[in-house]
Amino acid sequence: MSDDGTTPAPHSAGGGRTCLVTGATGYIGGRLVPELLDAGHRVRCLVRTPHKLRDQPWAGRVGIVQGDVTDADSVARAMRGVDVAYYLVHALGTGRGFEDTDREAARVFGEQARRAAVGRIVYLGGLTPQAVPERELSPHLRSRAEVGRVLLASGVPTAVLRAAVIIGSGSASFEMLRYLTERLPVMVTPRWVRTRLQPIAVRDVLRLLTGCAHLPPEVNRTFDVGGPDVLTYVDMMRRYAAVAGLPRRLIVPVPVLTPGLSSHWVGLVTPVPASIARPLTESLRHEVVCRENDIERYVPSPPGHPIGFDRAVDLALQRIRDAQVTTRWSSASVPGAPSDPLPTDPDWAGGSLYTDVRVRDADVPPGALWQVIEGIGGENGWYSFPQAWAVRGRLDRLVGGVGLRRGRRDARRLRVGDSVDFWRVEEIEPGRLLRLRAEMRLPGLAWLEMRVDGDGHGPVRYRQRALFHPHGLLGHLYWWGISPCHAVVFGGMARNIVRAAERLASSWDEPGTSASSGLAVAEDRGARTSFRRPPGRS
Repeated sequence: MSDDGTTPAPHSAGGGRTCLVTGATGYIGGRLVPELLDAGHRVRCLVRTPHKLRDQPWAGRVGIVQGDVTDADSVARAMRGVDVAYYLVHALGTGRGFEDTDREAARVFGEQARRAAVGRIVYLGGLTPQAVPERELSPHLRSRAEVGRVLLASGVPTAVLRAAVIIGSGSASFEMLRYLTERLPVMVTPRWVRTRLQPIAVRDVLRLLTGCAHLPPEVNRTFDVGGPDVLTYVDMMRRYAAVAGLPRRLIVPVPVLTPGLSSHWVGLVTPVPASIARPLTESLRHEVVCRENDIERYVPSPPGHPIGFDRAVDLALQRIRDAQVTTRWSSASVPGAPSDPLPTDPDWAGGSLYTDVRVRDADVPPGALWQVIEGIGGENGWYSFPQAWAVRGRLDRLVGGVGLRRGRRDARRLRVGDSVDFWRVEEIEPGRLLRLRAEMRLPGLAWLEMRVDGDGHGPVRYRQRALFHPHGLLGHLYWWGISPCHAVVFGGMARNIVRAAERLASSWDEPGTSASSGLAVAEDRGARTSFRRPPGRS
């Protein structure tokens, strides 16, 4: 990074344009950047905190300017040599005065774009209702509309895309829909659940934003953008439940819940902050349906687009349903699609995924720790509270599950697809990672990850993570109900795995004991931790 806080973008061959993206740490911006790169464009990001981008897989392919959209100097630096500037920021959730902040930021952005001779501004705003005076709009929608007007009047050709609810994991509107539907089988709801909306898939939003880089210079206008379905919020909740495999939701609207009360209701039921929930619920008072589809003339839809609501929800849920849980231990996952969660999404995004994480230092060679991990289950047991595991196995059998009787194919070695009691090996990186997916009967999806950190030249650490994605309200109740047992079951498991590895490592130094037979020695000495010598071991 240079003295002025700028990191240059790597050179990109070809005829792509230089694009500035604001809001690259946000929901849309973080997903737009790789789309622009894949389209052959050069990308520069204006961000207040550049380190938030360090875990993005595309971070090394973009230029970075540290600054703020309200600071004219940093915006001017970011605009140098830019062909297309994407304005994807807003002050929603920052408290009172956010409309003034939005107005000033848009003014600075447009002015600096004009001075830098930028060819185009592209802004993603909110779809506003027809024939409703602006003074009657929610502050959120009113501010979005004003920002669009400021940018259109900047003297730089501007495309303002106006969208209603964006369907994709991480979108605040979608997360609110997700949590309300998953957590409440019976809902007493405000009147706005009967309001008609025209949702749009995040993939279509990104496709249109990317396509706007090539709009003719004479285009300076707003475009309504939406998917093929016009639905009420009730329709959306019921169709979400159907796609997610949840029972049909019973929804009873009542007229007494004002938008303000609704935001508190949403805050009580979901983790979406009230500062965000309130402007969202206020925006749902009025019907927001596209009045034109002129964007199609400039950015034609490919086959299969625009994506319908059910398919958009299915894509948003696919990552969890297909068990594409990251093999990394940080939240810095590498998404495979725009509808997947990103590292920069807020903590409440992505649906509920409960975790129990245990980390312990191990004064052993990595190979000893891995040998214990790979030998888990079957005759070796689960290294903690054997009665609890046995009871869980019997309960699973009673409800038609597989129970603990399957054991293991091989007492020492595992491969992807192997069954291990009521788990199945989903991923294995020899010497480093074992991930098991639960096949017991559960009101949700569950995984257990065990990892060895260390290469033998420094400290070795054992990391264990249990994950649970609840299915409906019963899933949440299940996790909350068993959480008090985790310290005993998972805490004891982590502790005893490390102890077993220590005994195994010490046995390797004993005369006449090989590494291949050392696990049996460790097991004999550690019988009190509830694992046994497998048959045939010497």
